[in-house]
Amino acid sequence: MKEFQHQQAAHCESGVVSALVSHAGLELSEPMAFGLASALAFAYIPIVKLAGMPLISYRMWPGAIMRAMPKRLGVAMNIQKFGSVQQGTEALDAALDKGQVVGLQTCIYWLPYIPDQFRFHFNGHNIIVYGRDGNDYLISDPVFEMTTRCSREALIKARFAKGALQPKGLMYHPTSVPSQINYKVMIPKVIKANYRNMMQPIFPMIGIKGIRYLSKQILKLEKHADRDRYLPLYLTHIVRMQEEVGSGGAGFRFLYASFLQEAGTLLNNETLQQAAKELTDAGDEWRRFALRATKMVRGREEMSLNSLLNSLSDTLNLVADREAAVWKRLRNFAID
Repeated sequence: MKEFQHQQAAHCESGVVSALVSHAGLELSEPMAFGLASALAFAYIPIVKLAGMPLISYRMWPGAIMRAMPKRLGVAMNIQKFGSVQQGTEALDAALDKGQVVGLQTCIYWLPYIPDQFRFHFNGHNIIVYGRDGNDYLISDPVFEMTTRCSREALIKARFAKGALQPKGLMYHPTSVPSQINYKVMIPKVIKANYRNMMQPIFPMIGIKGIRYLSKQILKLEKHADRDRYLPLYLTHIVRMQEEVGSGGAGFRFLYASFLQEAGTLLNNETLQQAAKELTDAGDEWRRFALRATKMVRGREEMSLNSLLNSLSDTLNLVADREAAVWKRLRNFAID
């Protein structure tokens, strides 16, 4: 068996998929894995709660990148969920005993190697298990620089946690990979698919419309019945979802920009290179929003509440404008 090589990544699922597919014999960068899955997104989902706050997602749902591999690349992927802890644990042990490296979906809260300040109940964190030693599993978590260990008891809790997006022991690995990818055909298709996700005209909480929807929600905070308590919690939640969960909002923009840059190099296409620069600028604007919101929560801004909320809302509308311009440019590329 080929020795597994740990690689640090910007985002857990794209990092896991990149590492697994590369380990199986098809070299695939993390940005390319993310871009080929058309994984960039935005969604404001109030009916799904995290710590009592609306789910705000900056990429496609957990599992979307892994599940895109068979359709987009022709990678045969073995994907399993389990009805019981015993079944899931026995299947993991059996795979590892055969020398198989596997990806798992877990709850980040129950992984003991995660620093306390980053541990919360989120069931969409992907990791790699590449072996076991006694009662410990050998873990390659792509958001960390080095490999680590996790006890059997803790990993069971993480794999079978309850709540939204519960993983149900989800385990996956490639069983075969193609020898090469026809990027000239595939890249325009995946960009067109991502364009439809971001520029969809119907749902107000999805894509570019969703970013503008969030900007309106921020303006409503001034008149919230429990404003003094709710406002800092709400803004902190937005920033946490943007900057601390996986790559966050800005990070996913930088990751997709890296995909566009790599794709532009492969296809020798100036449009893709320019779009990469523009999307990086949009990511920078997301970061400015997060910084301003953090200063507001900590009381470091001296402007009136109304002015501060309007400033945050305006920044989000500027982000929406910049991302819309990028996708209009990419639409022309995909059609051409």
